[in-house]
Amino acid sequence: MVWRRKNEELNPRNLVGTVKYGGGGVLVWGCTSASGLGNLVFINDIMDHALYLNILRYNLKLSAQNFGIGNTFVFHQDNDPKHMAHNIRLRCLSNCPQNLKTPPHSPDLNSIEHMWRELEVRVRKHDIKI
Repeated sequence: MVWRRKNEELNPRNLVGTVKYGGGGVLVWGCTSASGLGNLVFINDIMDHALYLNILRYNLKLSAQNFGIGNTFVFHQDNDPKHMAHNIRLRCLSNCPQNLKTPPHSPDLNSIEHMWRELEVRVRKHDIKI
């Protein structure tokens, strides 16, 4: 919550700029469960629905098998357009026993935000530069 005078909400001194993209980083796909961490895939190309489909095809069920949970998992992904592509939805319908629907922009349901926070805490604990 921010206190400011009437009609000053867009005054440049009241705004803080952010960078959503372009700050550098690493793009990865990963999965987690109560049983542990699944495969972690480093992505070197531009992520599109075809690349995402290949990642799911070769990593999702393998990770579930490694967890020892077989087909008893609930698949959860956000509403990114590549996650909602027709071929992705068809694959999920036929290969994922249960899909958790996520409301748009719902950080409370997005476990990755909590995982990134945990990663940051652990990295800082070991003084590793990221």
